[in-house]
Amino acid sequence: MQNVIEKADGKLGILIPGLGAVATTLIAGVEAVKKNLAQPVGSLTQMGSIRLGKRTENRFPKIKDFVPLASLEDIVFGGWDLYNDNVFEAAMNARVLEPMMLHAVKAELEAIKPMKAVFDKSYVANLDGQHVKQEATKADLAKAVMDDIENFREANDCSRLVMVWCGSTEKYIEVSEVHQTIEAFEEGLQANDPAISPSMIYAYAAIKLGIPFMNGAPNLTCDIPALIELAKQTETPIGGKDFKTGQTLMKTILAPGLHARALGIKGWFSSNILGNRDGYVLDHPDNFKTKEVSKLSVLDDILQPEVNPELYGELYHKVRINYYPPHGDNKESWDNIDIFGWMGYPMQIKINFLCRDSILAAPIVLDLALFSDLAKRAGMSGIQEWLSFYFKSPQTAEGLRPEHDIFKQLIKLQNTLRHMMGEDLITHLGLDYYQDLVEAL
Repeated sequence: MQNVIEKADGKLGILIPGLGAVATTLIAGVEAVKKNLAQPVGSLTQMGSIRLGKRTENRFPKIKDFVPLASLEDIVFGGWDLYNDNVFEAAMNARVLEPMMLHAVKAELEAIKPMKAVFDKSYVANLDGQHVKQEATKADLAKAVMDDIENFREANDCSRLVMVWCGSTEKYIEVSEVHQTIEAFEEGLQANDPAISPSMIYAYAAIKLGIPFMNGAPNLTCDIPALIELAKQTETPIGGKDFKTGQTLMKTILAPGLHARALGIKGWFSSNILGNRDGYVLDHPDNFKTKEVSKLSVLDDILQPEVNPELYGELYHKVRINYYPPHGDNKESWDNIDIFGWMGYPMQIKINFLCRDSILAAPIVLDLALFSDLAKRAGMSGIQEWLSFYFKSPQTAEGLRPEHDIFKQLIKLQNTLRHMMGEDLITHLGLDYYQDLVEAL
């Protein structure tokens, strides 16, 4: 039975806290695609296909032709930033895309000017906010963000909105009393509780208004009991956290393969250098810890050393991130993996991934925006675990271990889409093909 999904009529506003390298690369890319100047490579919603029915049916539509997603032509962008550069200026400063490409969409980018940001230097010590909101309380800041959202909706004639956090990684904090209930959280907003971060203020504002919120950074944001509770009350999709881009993307591809073949791993050493604003922020130990916790959790959840102690019980996993300005947005990662096989004989794998952080992240932001809008129209509220495919630290229901295997994540995502549209789920068992043959004989 197909779910009732509201049509994607009208404009979809994508609101982004943090109009830096990732956000400006996304916006410029979408505008370039609209003008047939580029292809949306890396975006499942735009270029991915999905199998329907049996293999013998040969039905492989594009995802965008299978589920009712918003069209790129109907998207409008807005956002907040610490700096008052318009999106064209910010994109030029980020130096991710070639100037000629940016000039081809200059008019569209210059028209997008950031709203003043919510900023707390104690959460991002290496940045200084210049274009920031000044309010008496965090409750007033949340109200100001909600006013921004409603003004943007009206000015751009949007029928629907989504929000995707693309701001810097905040310092590491753990869940405390103020995060436990929505009542405690709202009291904390009034009292300027220091445990309420800027990203939580944006998330609260969006969820309070029923706007889907996705967290692209590893900081504690919408994965606190108070905002999970609020999302249920307002029937709002939420998800996170931390976009799965370079080195961790490779881990979630390679580790499941080694695990599937029952090959052992003694050690996995990961090192990164990058020189963009993200690298500068992560150069501070408080912010690096947030990222480190996110990156370290991946292997434990894929390999489950407590279940497979002979293979992974002695695994030593180390992650390093170093700020290196000459590389800019072009991140380079090295992985040394010490594995062992039959009879314990040692082997090694070396990976040198010269990636482009924002080029990998931009299509993730687009997909999360379009899929979270779809979820909202399909009446799917709360944590959207089916979008784990896009995150380093997938948010799950309490007590559930996250699934990090990218191939299992993709199956879950595709089966969710099939379920939405009333198609049979695919288990890849395949026995029915051969049973039919036996019965025919």
